[in-house]
Amino acid sequence: MFYVKNLPNWERAIRVVMGLVLIAIAIVYLGKTAIGFGAGAMGVMAAMSGMMGFCPACALAGRRLKQ
Repeated sequence: MFYVKNLPNWERAIRVVMGLVLIAIAIVYLGKTAIGFGAGAMGVMAAMSGMMGFCPACALAGRRLKQ
């Protein structure tokens, strides 16, 4: 791996669920609008960071897992 995981498992699960919910809201309720595309993109980013276990913003802030 090229990165060190900086998200605990409970936060990873929340990010994946939150991302999927955002994607569903973007598709069902917001449709093909700028807000819909923005919400969908945020949902994809949240779900991907949850699946990978790495958040670039948390890394910039210096967040690390206790080992």
